[in-house]
Amino acid sequence: MSTIIMALDQGTTSSRTILYNQKGEAIATAGEEFSSQYPEAGWVEQEPEDIWRSQKNTMEAALKKAGLTLADVTAIGITNQRETVIAWHSETGKPVGKAIVWQCRRTADYCDQLKAEGFDKVIKEKTGLVTDAYFSGSKIRWILRNNVEARGLATQGLLKVGTVDSWLIWKLTGGAVHATDVSNASRTMIFNIYDLKFDSVLLNKLEIPEDILPEVKPSSGIFGKTDKKIFGHEVPITGVAGDQQAALFGQACYEKGMTKITYGTGCFMMMNTGSEAISSPSGLLTTIGWQIGDKVTYALEGSVFIAGALMQWMRDDLDFFTDVKETEAMATSIPSTEGLYIVPAFVGLGAPYWDPYARGIMVGITRGTTKNHIVRAGLQSLAYQANDLIVAMTKDSGIKIKNVKVDGGAGANNYLCQFQADILGVILSRPKNVETTAMGAAYLAGLAVGVWNDIDQIKSYWQEDCSFQLNQSQTKVDECLRGWKRAVERAKGWAKD
Repeated sequence: MSTIIMALDQGTTSSRTILYNQKGEAIATAGEEFSSQYPEAGWVEQEPEDIWRSQKNTMEAALKKAGLTLADVTAIGITNQRETVIAWHSETGKPVGKAIVWQCRRTADYCDQLKAEGFDKVIKEKTGLVTDAYFSGSKIRWILRNNVEARGLATQGLLKVGTVDSWLIWKLTGGAVHATDVSNASRTMIFNIYDLKFDSVLLNKLEIPEDILPEVKPSSGIFGKTDKKIFGHEVPITGVAGDQQAALFGQACYEKGMTKITYGTGCFMMMNTGSEAISSPSGLLTTIGWQIGDKVTYALEGSVFIAGALMQWMRDDLDFFTDVKETEAMATSIPSTEGLYIVPAFVGLGAPYWDPYARGIMVGITRGTTKNHIVRAGLQSLAYQANDLIVAMTKDSGIKIKNVKVDGGAGANNYLCQFQADILGVILSRPKNVETTAMGAAYLAGLAVGVWNDIDQIKSYWQEDCSFQLNQSQTKVDECLRGWKRAVERAKGWAKD
């Protein structure tokens, strides 16, 4: 009987399910997109039931493609868009309001207030995070203060709040389990990454009752089982990690200093820092990578809010192309951007700037600017933002990065990868399997049930597809970076009166 691991990859714009065999090979994949809503400037919401429905549909579709049923699945791993918050009724399971997405900036003013009070230092010391609307804590506080139903249920002990992984676990177990893992908890801005528990000082400050929050567990282990009444079979959920931590694990970055970039809706660079939680004066995030047994692995992370979402905007709203795969040919059809820069600060700038009031700009437009120039400049903006992160990461960690592993949708774009290697000045390695986020969730799940013995066995499955090396003069690189810095300065603070 073959061993099958099901990985649920719940992202910001789509839900996917991938089935893996014991060799770590994908045998079936299914995906389904769903929409976000933007009710006010800087606000981003989603329907919790859309998230669940799309995920459940892909589970069924992947099993059908493989000619299997849930009874054939050994274990389930979950990876998810992080920081997005969902509230629901603990008895009915009905969502209370919309999901507040990680990109949402509605709590930026409150975060400014915390900074003005100097409380951001307390948050940084306990959580490793900067005080920003990006993280879950201020979103939970917003729900409790602005949603009358949620507030009423909380006082009755009938409210549950959690990140997307908790919502999926709740739905999968038929409401039997309210849990999360340490990697997702470490992104809430209310979780102490050293004590490994929700912090009473932070909870009191943000006025969040602890009983609405999920139980925090290691990333690899038993979370619960699928409800037999709903799914017909009991399958253990044994691996959970936020999407970027899952990608780091899926990229086999198991040693201190190993680094990856994921190009998804956002762009995320993460470095394994081992058992040491390295503080970042540059505004990077000190976060938990994963926990296996009693061993916690920490990481440094830089977050870019808009990456693939920029390409999606060009496709869906500007009609520049019908498939993102076309962007490589469009970018290489011209020799340069002719001085055009795009700063895609649609919802502010993340690390190392942390400016929630920055907004997207395009500078250097001439009458000769075409959509090909815009697409090329858009792809370059991803590389520039990643470079900002690696400069800060090298400075804060004291570790010189020589090789970076790349994954995510845009990681398949050869033009982007080459430009990224040129700008970073390091070797960029792309694996044969770029779906490393789902892979990481599968590995964590499989480790818990003995499908794989240890991380050394998993490491042997990682294979390089190709690598990209510096192919540009330092003079040209410096010139490009100077232009980028000027463009960023013009984007900063735009939405502030």
